[in-house]
Amino acid sequence: MILSVHHISKAFLEKQVLSDVTFHLEKGDRAAIVGINGAGKSTLLKIIIGEETPDEGTVAISREATWGYLAQTQNLTTDHTIYEELLTVKKDVVEMEQKLAVDEKLMEKLTGKELEDLVTEYNDLLHRYQQENGYAYKGEITGVLRGLGFAEEEFSQKISTLSGGQKTRVALAKLLLEKPDILMLDEPTNHLDIGSIRWLETYLSNYRGTVLVVSHDRYFLDRTVTKIIEIENCRAIEFPGNYSWYAERKKALREEQRHQYLNNQAQIKHQEEVIAKLRQFNREKSIKRAESREKMLNKMERVEKPIEIRDDMNLTFRPCIRSGRDVMEVRHLSKSFDNKLLFRDISYDIHRGEHVAIIGNNGTGKSTMLKMIMGQVKPDEGAIRFGTNVHIGYYDQEHHVLHDDNTLFEEIADEHPDMNNTEIRSLLASFLFTGEDVFKYIRDLSGGEKGRVSLAKLMLSEANFLILDEPTNHLDMVSKEVLENALNHYEGTVLYVSHDRYFINHTASRILSLTKKLMLDYPGHGGDEAPAKYIGNYDFYLEKSAQVEDSLISQEKKRVNEETGGGYQEETFAPSGKAQETPSDGADSWQRQKEEQKEQRKLANALKKVEDRISVLEKENADIDERMADPAIGTDLPKLEDLQKKKDANDEELSGLYDQWEKLQS
Repeated sequence: MILSVHHISKAFLEKQVLSDVTFHLEKGDRAAIVGINGAGKSTLLKIIIGEETPDEGTVAISREATWGYLAQTQNLTTDHTIYEELLTVKKDVVEMEQKLAVDEKLMEKLTGKELEDLVTEYNDLLHRYQQENGYAYKGEITGVLRGLGFAEEEFSQKISTLSGGQKTRVALAKLLLEKPDILMLDEPTNHLDIGSIRWLETYLSNYRGTVLVVSHDRYFLDRTVTKIIEIENCRAIEFPGNYSWYAERKKALREEQRHQYLNNQAQIKHQEEVIAKLRQFNREKSIKRAESREKMLNKMERVEKPIEIRDDMNLTFRPCIRSGRDVMEVRHLSKSFDNKLLFRDISYDIHRGEHVAIIGNNGTGKSTMLKMIMGQVKPDEGAIRFGTNVHIGYYDQEHHVLHDDNTLFEEIADEHPDMNNTEIRSLLASFLFTGEDVFKYIRDLSGGEKGRVSLAKLMLSEANFLILDEPTNHLDMVSKEVLENALNHYEGTVLYVSHDRYFINHTASRILSLTKKLMLDYPGHGGDEAPAKYIGNYDFYLEKSAQVEDSLISQEKKRVNEETGGGYQEETFAPSGKAQETPSDGADSWQRQKEEQKEQRKLANALKKVEDRISVLEKENADIDERMADPAIGTDLPKLEDLQKKKDANDEELSGLYDQWEKLQS
């Protein structure tokens, strides 16, 4: 055991964040901590490294083990360049290299015993140098930097000039080069493009140490971890397997818990109804039966209500009108900033009902292209044309569509004056803003909260063409799944940019790969340049992209129509279709339903007959009691004896009827 977490609890003021959290990791484990925003994931990592102190519990790390930690944000303050900063990790190797060079020069001057001693020392040092991978450390640094998305011309850039995201990538590079026994990463993919994330996945899959990661990137978790530690309602539950396995298992567990709870509640309700009915009969035996059932009910095991997950966000996109088949045409689009070319001569079409994802590395112009479509940025060349009846709804990752000085209520009311107070509050409640939350200012919201407000406004737009720029940024996993479900049921057209490959995999029907080396001829568009086109989800793109990219690059930017004389038929890459499922037999289903209804009617009739008979006998017994209390027959022993016999017979029949009634109720 390399890391052990025992009964950790932590509260901030009166809010409990972690409660009795326990788990352990063995050497070589790859685990992820998952949970909704605010569940305490980052807090748990900080407790493990000693940055936070738990209220209760202990953390034990193997005595000989080293650890490294990457926080979500880094504030590197140094005058080093990027490459120089990474060289500090290899300080011992650099010093050995310098000492070896000095010894080599010195050996040329020494003789005899001094030379022998120096040769022995040199050989020992050389052996250590080789063990530390001394001959390849420069290549290792270069490989890590390139893998994390740094171009070679950036290696000499000063750390002080970098953005926050770039500094985080430098810190991650340093940590990977240090190779600690326990590698702890808090949202390591936040500032990486898809290419860098794929490189990191491969690196971590081959990592010899133990990995503990916090991440909302579900595709990344699928490819890197073998254990999930879920923080829910302050407690930790362990699941073996990757994220997809965990998600399926968690869904099944929730459904099982829900059924157990509902069945338990149904049993309790049934017993309470039986008890109430028995008391309503108001006879000694029925009351005794009721009391007996009450005792049984009090001893019955109560199933706790399952923890409510915030998946009740009511997100439904409904187009106001059906657009024409051709939603958008992009022709010969080009854009540069400060003499830096983003893309040139881009052409593609979007058709009604398509869900198109634009992917590509950072700096390829994905978000810029969306801003051009929205008219926020002007292209250097080219044109964008929309089809008939196209109504656009736009989701901006920076949430510029929101107004910081508005409250949530005002943000909706200003744009939709036709909505009354109740309607606005109901809408915001459906996006998890309740009570006084509606009077929060936009400027005070977290990134995830702003995302939910933007989604609420997008839903109200009733657009038939949704344009989304990184829509899953800052959303927790549950909210991402709600958005995925809403898009999959949306009948309009969607064009979006995203780095979330799991999201792409579950929502895209077509992918445009906006990678610089793929800005080549697009068959079927008169020789215009366009992104590589893949009809399918992200998994299919991964499967086909390598061979397609090789094929495109080999053309060396020659126009396809020129090569084929204009007779080339456009080739699209699409997965093979699924066989049609056999429809269920409607006649059999209808017959089963009729039989079930017939059986229910028989039970209901039998129950009514029993209740009617109980009512008659109870009334007879009440009359008998009244007659036996009459002074006029108080001395007529034969008469009293007959009445008592009749009552005893009624009571005996009632006892059987009570049993029959309880069985029918069940």
